[in-house]
Formats: sequence, structure tokens, C-alpha cells
Amino acid sequence: MAGAPRATRPVGEITRGTTNPNRLRRVDRWVVHTYGPLLTAPAPVVVDLGYGAHPVTSLELHRRLAAVRPDVRVVGLEIDQERVTAAAPHADPPALTFALGGFEIPLPDGRSPVVVRALNVLRQYDEEQVLPAWSRIVGRLAPGGALVEGTCDELGRLGSWVDVRRGSDGAPAPRSLTLSWRLAGLDTPSVVAERLPKILIHRNVPGEPIHALVTDLDDAWARAAGHAAYGPRQRFLAAVTDLRGRGWPLLGSAARWRLGELEVAWEAVAPAG
Repeated sequence: MAGAPRATRPVGEITRGTTNPNRLRRVDRWVVHTYGPLLTAPAPVVVDLGYGAHPVTSLELHRRLAAVRPDVRVVGLEIDQERVTAAAPHADPPALTFALGGFEIPLPDGRSPVVVRALNVLRQYDEEQVLPAWSRIVGRLAPGGALVEGTCDELGRLGSWVDVRRGSDGAPAPRSLTLSWRLAGLDTPSVVAERLPKILIHRNVPGEPIHALVTDLDDAWARAAGHAAYGPRQRFLAAVTDLRGRGWPLLGSAARWRLGELEVAWEAVAPAG
């Protein structure tokens, strides 16, 4: 029909879409604890970008956020219309809805999200595609909002994510990298290198800051072996104390470290050059 508006194709590529219940529990817990605007913004909107073949991560995200903000609205976005259609029966408008969309973050009512969670999405892209995707997403954030982007293993016991804000020039301004482990049964912390965000996973080589961090982590863990008799949590706390003594700019508190989380300022691990 002449003059009819042309449909806009979502920005991005269809990913494998595999997921499991509780896979994103660790990052959700971090968002609830860490992200201040979520607790203060009026009627906050949070986006679960690329929720996959089943919307379980969106359902869990809403449940966890609603425990601290009953009025939160979660929007699950997928680039695959079949996945959006399949998720529709799980919607609970306006608290939880699903829509077609990608990195352009097209919210149905035009509002801006305070948080966009994009886990296990960019892992399937090329490294050079990361910054353009970050730029698109942060351009849609509400003032003070954040993109939480990273990856984790299939059971959610191992993962990492970057806290990306919008800089004064409008460009992505990463704030920190968080590494997360299930401490029980942990052999060496460097196993997390398998689940680094796409922007870092190929940088775990000598001469790169992330390689230096991973190397120091394993060394500190080995030096803390004497604490193993008191459990993996005490050993991890000792290793973190060692890292701080080496000058790594660690964020957060002992309460977060006890959970197997280690947050480090982005400038300390950003790709060389």
C-alpha cells in the first residue's frame, strides 16, 4: 500500500537462544544490590535483551527486581518473532511484557530503560561488533542508566559482566568488570577466562591487562592455600586481600567477595591500546 510505513528490522543477529533456570541468578543479584537508580527512579523499566528460546530469564529477572521495587517493569526483547510469540503467554502486562527488538531497544511506549541486561548475546558476535552494539544500547538508556553485558556458563556458576554507562560525550563508558564464581569446588580462578565478555575473551594473552589480572588471581589463590582448611570462602577472601595488596583497584566490599564476586575498575583491565 502506497504511503504505508516500512517495518524496521531489529538490529542484531539471531543467537542460539539456549538458557536454563537460574542461569542469570548471580548477575541479577548483583544488579539488585549494586545499581542505585533502579531503587530511586520513578517506575523503572528494565530490559532483558536476547532472552532466548524460552523467557525464563525474564520471568526470574522480574521476580527478583519486584522484591525491591514492586512497580518495576521488565521488557523482554528478542530479535526472533517466533520467540516473542512463544513468550506471549508468560506476559503479565504492564509488569512483564515481550516485544520484537534488538540493540536499538525499541520499547513499546518509547520510555528509556534504567538497566539493559544483555547476557550471552554478544558472546556470539565478533569482537569488532561489541563497541557499536554498546553505543546503540547506551544511547537508549535513561540518565544514569547502565548496560550490564557479559556471559556465563550454562548453569550460571561461572560468569563475568561489564557495567557500561553513557559518557558525557554520549559514547560507552565502561565502569567495571565483575568476575563471579561458585566457590565450592573451585580449582583455580582462571577458569573464568572461558567466560569473559566478548571484548576481553580474546585478550587473555601476555601483555594484556586482563591476562595480568587472571595470572595474579591464580597466584593469589595458590598463596592462600593455607586458608582452604577453613573453606573456599575464607581462601577466596585471603586471595582478594592479596590482590588488593598488589594494587588492583577492587570495588565492592567483603560481603560481595564472600559470594564469589570480584569487581575491578575497568581502566585496570581495559584492552591494551
